[in-house]
Amino acid sequence: MKKRYVGVDLHRNCFTACYRDEEGQNEIKRWPIGGLKAFSQGLNTEDKVAVEATGNTRLFTEAIKGSGCGITVVNPHQFEVISRSVKKTDEEDAKVLAEFLAKGMLPEVRMKDGLQARIASLVQTRDKLVKLRTILKNKINNLLAGRGILLRKESLASEKGLEAVLKMDVEELEKVELEILVNEIRHLNESIKKVEEVLKEQGPKLPGWKNITSIKGIGDVGANIMLSAIGNIHDFADEGKLASYFGIVPRVRNSNETEHSGHITKQGNKLARTALVQCALIAVKYSPYLNRYYRKIEARRGTGKAIIALARKLLGIIYRTLKNDWVFKDFPNYILVTEKAV
Repeated sequence: MKKRYVGVDLHRNCFTACYRDEEGQNEIKRWPIGGLKAFSQGLNTEDKVAVEATGNTRLFTEAIKGSGCGITVVNPHQFEVISRSVKKTDEEDAKVLAEFLAKGMLPEVRMKDGLQARIASLVQTRDKLVKLRTILKNKINNLLAGRGILLRKESLASEKGLEAVLKMDVEELEKVELEILVNEIRHLNESIKKVEEVLKEQGPKLPGWKNITSIKGIGDVGANIMLSAIGNIHDFADEGKLASYFGIVPRVRNSNETEHSGHITKQGNKLARTALVQCALIAVKYSPYLNRYYRKIEARRGTGKAIIALARKLLGIIYRTLKNDWVFKDFPNYILVTEKAV
């Protein structure tokens, strides 16, 4: 049975497959999305299939899993050969995937299990709703500032503050606009609350929940975001690999014998990286060890770099906690529930 490298250009209602044999000969086939079963039946255990990560990639991979073939899900943000191609057709995209798959040169993205994927989607939805709410709050602040009315930053966080906005002495058109904005913020508040209730209920079902929430500074939202981003901790050989995945390692440039370290790469999951930083800033208030570390870096390199170093340090603790199945009884003093010091 000959090995084939199959590149798949996947769309919502169809996909194009390029079957490349070991001699480099290509065969192109087009399939409707309803033909996934027939496509899967045509694969064998020697085949390797590559498909870019899109909205329905999970549907595709689940459908062909039974064939026993190797499956590579490609990170489209790291594989720019297709997006920058001059000749961009479904056939060409499938050919490129098949060719680079045969050469072992495709950057993979990890497919999380069902619950992790669903929670990851929920936390992303929450993030979008929170950002939209912030935009509307800023609009209210700017509108009132134009009338010489300055609100406290946190005043729009409460129902009392929103009600006060509706009672402001402004012109009729501005009053209508404020009513619309306030109503939208109220609706977003309800939606965000509903998402958070679901996350609070489902989050504890994630592997590692009890471990990570025993770290003082990591709450329900932070735990949901980071655990859904991390997935299986054993996918990472060491904490450096996890830090790279979070994009919280310095960008390194080499030239001849000179090596330069710059700002962090900021590659990977931005939402998880932001949650990590926020949790680190809370954890530093409780942990003497983290506080001493933070103050030392701050005195030497400034606040900005100290915050990033602190987040990186906390990520190392998270890695070891999940890897070793630790649960803290007293995180500030690094005491485990077994009464054994870390």
